[in-house]
Amino acid sequence: MTTPPARPDHLRVVVTGATGNVGTSLVRQLGEEPAVDTVVGIARRTPDWHPPKTEWVVADVAAQDRLVKHFAGADAVVHLAWRLQPARDPATTWRTNVLGSVEVFRAAAAAGVPALVHASSVGAYSPGPKDRAVDESWPTHGWPEAAYCREKAYLERALDAFEREHPAMRVVRMRPAFLFREESASQQRRLFAGRRAPGPLARPDLLPVLPDVPGLRVQALHTEDAARAYRLAVLGSARGAFNLAADPPLDAAVLAERFGARRVRLPRGAARAALAAAWGLRLVPASPQLFDAVLRLPLMDCARAGDELGWRPEHSALTAVEELLHGMRHGAGMPTPPLAGGKAG
Repeated sequence: MTTPPARPDHLRVVVTGATGNVGTSLVRQLGEEPAVDTVVGIARRTPDWHPPKTEWVVADVAAQDRLVKHFAGADAVVHLAWRLQPARDPATTWRTNVLGSVEVFRAAAAAGVPALVHASSVGAYSPGPKDRAVDESWPTHGWPEAAYCREKAYLERALDAFEREHPAMRVVRMRPAFLFREESASQQRRLFAGRRAPGPLARPDLLPVLPDVPGLRVQALHTEDAARAYRLAVLGSARGAFNLAADPPLDAAVLAERFGARRVRLPRGAARAALAAAWGLRLVPASPQLFDAVLRLPLMDCARAGDELGWRPEHSALTAVEELLHGMRHGAGMPTPPLAGGKAG
């Protein structure tokens, strides 16, 4: 058995996107870590939240030549900043997600940061199987029609080139499944269902029927478990890509059994047409192209994260979904701008 490397002390860790779903969990966990002295949280707006050891910096990751000074002296940069909306304006999301990420990579290298941990996603993967799990060698070309997948896949190629140019830097790519927790519920309702979507309808007892769409089988993960994987990556010596997901894979059969609902078969075409109509009427912010991508996402094998990071999820995928629904019913959130709570309807 290989002896794990000793953890360094007095670490300074910079986290971009520190006020979001994963960012808040990671900032809190790093603040509780004895080896970490300082956490620098970078966000576009200052939160009304003051976790231990944390210094807040207001900055836009896409602003050129402004990140190097914030990265100076850091032992690791964890890059989480991302914009899912406005999905109808892909130029805006490209500016933050792609150009901003490339700027983060460039600034980390210019500041001499020894480790970069980047938030990729299952969405970076090319279409794959639903009846078996794939490892990190599966192609990462995304589903090109969906902006989220297109941007995540582009950054995989950008990191390929970046690693060749900066071989001394330890680069880690996290590829998590869908991330849920109670405190992210209000944000995720706004991002995917819209601000007017009534949170109380998330009660399982009000959902006696679940649509069973062929191919709609995905993985999920509790945000705290994802943050723990990021923390382990910061503290350890691993590099490369890591899949992150919890069991069981979620489909209509699993959810119907858990919530006591009845499954009703719904053809893909009918489901997509309904979503496309709602999108066209501006009733929902999630595009039909993203739905197309979800239908094609592969299931991920997470053995490498266990072997090399010593990571195992502590929550099931069903627990993560249950927390999300509970949070939607109660308007759960946190005192940061992205996670602000509130009910609708």
